[in-house]
Amino acid sequence: MQPAEVYADELVYAHEASAATGVPELVIRQWASRGRIRRYPGDGRPSGNGRLYRTMYALPEVQDCARQYKATPQRAPHAA
Repeated sequence: MQPAEVYADELVYAHEASAATGVPELVIRQWASRGRIRRYPGDGRPSGNGRLYRTMYALPEVQDCARQYKATPQRAPHAA
């Protein structure tokens, strides 16, 4: 996706992208840090819990990556 193809109504915060795709927010942030998706500056609106949302992501890019996402099963706790 080229930056010119992204529209303002397609930009979402990590929690909104997570709700739309079922991919955890942490994974979405990892994709952005590894260059698989691009970050966009947010509007800095408060979230209600004291945090500010500063980063937005293009929902079509997140959806493209989410199609190939497989959750890794967590290990069982070890017996003591």
